[in-house]
Amino acid sequence: MSGFKLLDDSSSPGAAKSVPAAPSADHALGLTVHAMPAPEQTLPTAEQRTGMGRWKMLMVFLVCAAPVVASYITYYVVRPEGRRNFGELITPQRPLPDARAVTLDGTSMALQALRGQWLLVSVGAAACDKLCSEHLYLQRQMRESLGKEKDRLDWVWLLADDAPVPDALQPALKGATVLRLPPAVLNNWLSPAAGHQLSEHLYVVDPMGNWMMRFPAALNRNGAAQAKRDLERLLRASAFWDQPGRELKPKP
Repeated sequence: MSGFKLLDDSSSPGAAKSVPAAPSADHALGLTVHAMPAPEQTLPTAEQRTGMGRWKMLMVFLVCAAPVVASYITYYVVRPEGRRNFGELITPQRPLPDARAVTLDGTSMALQALRGQWLLVSVGAAACDKLCSEHLYLQRQMRESLGKEKDRLDWVWLLADDAPVPDALQPALKGATVLRLPPAVLNNWLSPAAGHQLSEHLYVVDPMGNWMMRFPAALNRNGAAQAKRDLERLLRASAFWDQPGRELKPKP
């Protein structure tokens, strides 16, 4: 029986001898030191902080004003072709005067306190002639006919004199805001159409305190139905930002 002789490959004549690798020398870990930035290189300068603050203030203002702007765009711009306003739009709008008014019981109040609600305004003398009585009736009826939206509209009677209001008229004023204002204040804020008197119109003021619409002179009951449609459009266009009650803070 033949035997087998195990040979080490390294002992073979043609085998290549492996050379052991030289041990690697240990090297110290190299560190690169970078200079720390100076504080003035990382912190914004005073000019940069001022610029950033202004941009933030502008963004806050735009966010707050966006709902109001959008509602006016909806009413004035994005509207069906052929629709006409019954009332005359006032351009530019006139803000509530920074003046004092007096209630019927003699209490003084800032006129700016009326901000925060839509206002349907009439102007007249305390004696209240036939046209004045008709306007007061229409104001009350137009507000009541708005149904659940009526709490977003106040009706206001502004008096330009100090005469007493007749007792017979007092029951008709339930729910109205009645204020006395100097004639000069009224004339500098509201104005009639050419050839008419201040007392011949009804005026619309938005919740921001801007007079923005004037209804035709000597409004009758047929015209009041058309005026009511204008009010409904205004309330609908502002429904997503205007709520019942005076949420806007008036000037003290």
